[in-house]
Amino acid sequence: MRKLALGDEILLRIEKPERYIGSEWNAVVKRPDADMIRIAMCFPDVYEIGMSHLGIQILYDMFNRYEDVWCERVYSPWKDLDQIMRERKIPLFALESQDPVKNFDFLGITIQYEMCYANILQILELAGIPLRAEERSEEDPIVIGGGPCVCNPEPIAAFFDMFYIGEGEVVYDDLLKLYRKHRAARGRWKTSRRAFLLEAAQLPGIYVPQFYACTYHEDGTLADFHPTDPAVPATVSRQLVMDFDAAPYPEKPVVPYLKATQDRVTLEIQRGCIRGCRFCQAGMIYRPLREKHLERLKGLAERMLAGTGYEEISLTSLSSSDYNDLNDLLVYLISICKEKGINISLPSLRIDAFSLDVMSKVQDVKKSSLTFAPEAGTQRMRDVINKGLTEEDILGGAAEAFTGGWNKVKLYFMLGLPGETEEDIRGIAHLCEKIAECYYDTVPKEKRHGKVAITASSSFFVPKPFTPFQWAPMNREEEFLDKAHTVLSEVRAQLNQKSIRYTWHEADVSVLEGVLARGDRRLADAIEYAYRHGALYDAWSEFFSAETWQEAFKACGLDPYFYTARERSTDELLPWDFLDMGVTKAFLIREWNRAKEGRVTPNCRQSCSGCGCRPYGGGVCLEEKTGVCLEKNAGICPEEKSSVCLSGEKAESMRGRETASPLETGGAG
Repeated sequence: MRKLALGDEILLRIEKPERYIGSEWNAVVKRPDADMIRIAMCFPDVYEIGMSHLGIQILYDMFNRYEDVWCERVYSPWKDLDQIMRERKIPLFALESQDPVKNFDFLGITIQYEMCYANILQILELAGIPLRAEERSEEDPIVIGGGPCVCNPEPIAAFFDMFYIGEGEVVYDDLLKLYRKHRAARGRWKTSRRAFLLEAAQLPGIYVPQFYACTYHEDGTLADFHPTDPAVPATVSRQLVMDFDAAPYPEKPVVPYLKATQDRVTLEIQRGCIRGCRFCQAGMIYRPLREKHLERLKGLAERMLAGTGYEEISLTSLSSSDYNDLNDLLVYLISICKEKGINISLPSLRIDAFSLDVMSKVQDVKKSSLTFAPEAGTQRMRDVINKGLTEEDILGGAAEAFTGGWNKVKLYFMLGLPGETEEDIRGIAHLCEKIAECYYDTVPKEKRHGKVAITASSSFFVPKPFTPFQWAPMNREEEFLDKAHTVLSEVRAQLNQKSIRYTWHEADVSVLEGVLARGDRRLADAIEYAYRHGALYDAWSEFFSAETWQEAFKACGLDPYFYTARERSTDELLPWDFLDMGVTKAFLIREWNRAKEGRVTPNCRQSCSGCGCRPYGGGVCLEEKTGVCLEKNAGICPEEKSSVCLSGEKAESMRGRETASPLETGGAG
């Protein structure tokens, strides 16, 4: 019987001790030996958040299919346990074995949100691993980062030995083979840590920061970014899973003891998006769209429900209503779920007649609220961001929803978008008013389920890397708040003000997110300073301290607004330009210019926009069997052959990886 890392006396003192004891249903326990590769897979946030992350579930399942690999989980200790572990010098441990993380071969950290950067340092320090990669010894685990934030890994590059750029396990099989080649047993190398990292840096999608260097101009902009060893590539390319049906997927995910944020079976129906919203990083970097086939999804749904006992299943993707077989899938799920009392959740649907009909089949409209995201209050602004929604679409969808029985609506908007005017800002309140009026104009009094209730909220625009808006300036805190108060005052002036509730995100958090998303290597000092002076759980509003971060930037001689408040030239070398994320810079510049002109770009099913992702050999613009570009055959492909045609070297290298073993494909990094 295994011994818990925390004694009863500690477990009785802390909040929710179930977070730390492991042994959950479907957890994988193996008997390790000296030759087994030990991987601690970490989500740098509290257990309930980390247990909801699909990417870790996929990787956990994939790694544990290897006989000689044991992947375990670790999450950030909550503040009460954090203090106890420091006082008593208890090392951070993995849940399954309760062994110290420092004794593992790899510490993999998924980086979903910039506001978790301080928690990454908490994980390293509690584990007894030096914060800086350059200070680690031959005995320390290899610290590897993955996830959407590695679209710009530079602010945290000093803390990682390597980054995996892309999705799941396209390259991990090669990385593990390489590790076996270089090490003798845990803690002993046949060669050396550096030799392993140098050879790993030559694998597709693996970025090892220590083999790259940069210089800066006098004005602070990046002057040069280059490899320091001729063996490593100047450009690191994102790895994508193209055979989506063959990719591993957890049929028996670990079931948490506590109610997690996503307390349900999660069925990923597709990856990528055809819509092309210019502010959306995920919509760009997960191109091209890849769908799972209907029969594969049916089998997964049955086995996951049987293997977990969950009472809800959620279909997940960036835009679920774009899945071709959605109706057939739902008919099947209803047939197996209805008699068992299992709920079906459908996030990320567009508000149209088809989606509303689908939702009415699986939701109790009297209890549920309808959620959709116009993002902007005026048509001009929606065209700028390429939302692909007209006011007619929005009001028509609202009318359909109200006729169908809904009377509670949640609306998501964004403030601070490029080119925004006061009319666009006030337009948020006006659109809310029009939707409220639509309810009373559409639904006869005798058929209403009470008054209409509209909850509108605004997040603040952060120009993320690898989007057409990556060159755009970002508002300062006071500008964001002024705009939010303008919307609020306009809402209060509306006839239906009692039906409309308006809230907004924290402005100072958004600005810091922008700094960390758009920064360079110089930010590492500020991140460590903030952590040393109390920054932790910054994603939690009750713990976030803007003053701590302001002090950190000042102490390190950095101006945070240098990274956010200025518009960047398309000629400027950006900290993330050494990465190839699939979409070309030429495409992003073209979309940036179209945004300034207020021109809409059709979605991928309407027309190919030549984004540069065709060399991956898939997506909706390619014939499934032949891989021939339909738009190119039709003579309307907007790109030159040399940049996107399948005959290029990149296309050959990507297609070559499709013949690898199933374990070389997998879920989100």
